[in-house]
Amino acid sequence: MLNKLTLVETIKKIKAKEFSHKELYLAIEKQIQESNKTFNIYLSLDKQALQKAGKLLDTPLAGIPIAVKDNFLTKELPTTAASSVLKGFMSPYESTVTKKLMQSGGVVIGKTNMDAWAHGSSTETSDFGRTLNPRNIKYLPGGSSGGSSAAIAANMCTAAVGSETAGSIRQPASWCGVVGLKPTYGRVSRFGVVSMASSTDSPGPIGKTVEDVSILFEQIAGHDDLDATTPKKEVPQVTKTIRQGVKGMRIGICYTDHPDLIDKKVTKQILEAGKLFEKYGAQVTIVPVTEKLEKGKILKHDFSIGVYTVVQRSEVSSNLARYDGIRYGQNREYFGVEAKRRIMLGTFTLSKGYADKYYIKAQQVRNLYLQNFEQLFEGYDLLISPTTPSYAEPLGASIGNPMFGELEDMLLEPTSISGLPGISVPCYKDEQTNLYLGMNIVASWWQEEKMIQAAHLYESETPWNSWRIYV
Repeated sequence: MLNKLTLVETIKKIKAKEFSHKELYLAIEKQIQESNKTFNIYLSLDKQALQKAGKLLDTPLAGIPIAVKDNFLTKELPTTAASSVLKGFMSPYESTVTKKLMQSGGVVIGKTNMDAWAHGSSTETSDFGRTLNPRNIKYLPGGSSGGSSAAIAANMCTAAVGSETAGSIRQPASWCGVVGLKPTYGRVSRFGVVSMASSTDSPGPIGKTVEDVSILFEQIAGHDDLDATTPKKEVPQVTKTIRQGVKGMRIGICYTDHPDLIDKKVTKQILEAGKLFEKYGAQVTIVPVTEKLEKGKILKHDFSIGVYTVVQRSEVSSNLARYDGIRYGQNREYFGVEAKRRIMLGTFTLSKGYADKYYIKAQQVRNLYLQNFEQLFEGYDLLISPTTPSYAEPLGASIGNPMFGELEDMLLEPTSISGLPGISVPCYKDEQTNLYLGMNIVASWWQEEKMIQAAHLYESETPWNSWRIYV
């Protein structure tokens, strides 16, 4: 049972000496031994984790075990980005995120599976085998942080860390029925994270409850001299204001009038969430979708699919150029099909004669989304929408579908390319399949505090969080 406790309860009880680190780690390690062969969540494990934890009782994270996506560099565990190119690679230095976790008393218990190079939204492109969804093993966990989300859902860690480029935290969190927080771009350092698309990569926490991810957020956020995209902004103490609710907030409901979402179960759940927020004092209105910039309306997410595809592939072609088999790793023959596909498309969009036509045009449309959100947040504190259009897809759904990820993440891409923060919380569970739907709550830049307050209220007043007994 100790492996099922939330981060909040684990820290509270272990500091009160209601149980020991040994008991906690034995419970989690037992769960890993029993389930990892089935789910394929961990790619490596730290056998010295318990030994490290015993010395950390008086720290903020009290020696709790944290699962980390395998694209964060760690000195004591291999970092592969789930690609054969980096099989067995040992980093000579630590990522800022994992360093901060350890300084706060967290223990990296292991590195989790992911789509290779974070290319995908299924965790089926991993060179080390796909991860299964612990809620229903016939379905995908999502991705690319599928391993970290699945580790939470399977109670194989107390908390986890992932990264998002366009939905890679929030989408698997939705499919696995857990909570995923994508911070404002630049709020958390990217130093030591294997780069995918540098202009949108955002590390963030994944956990059992909103309060759990809030605790981790406070520990990993902040300025880093090693990452010039992190501003010298004070990190809000979100755990102190988490229970303030939504009274007086202006909340906009987005995309529910889009032709692809009308009458879907997830749409109905978002509209119900709007009623709940109204009950607790928020002003809630529908934000109509539009195909052009119009005041009080939100640009259709459809255009962001093309923007993200071009920008991400272009940055991938640049970032993966360093893996030449000379400085580290295997040679380029070890790249998987998806990586090769993205490199080729990205190189094409940046080539002479085509950059203006594709890459620059994509950046211009990206700027329209930025303008749209700037205008919307003049009249709204928060925007809510479905995290994904539907439940988790069945195993094999991504195979032979090069646009699978973009289509599954299409409701998240507008905010990702704009650098906005967002949090996904469970908003429905299908009793027949045991699969979940998620609600995405988005705030303006650097306003994580507001979205966390709304997420915590919703989580506390609805039955959809499977760890609700501890909330």
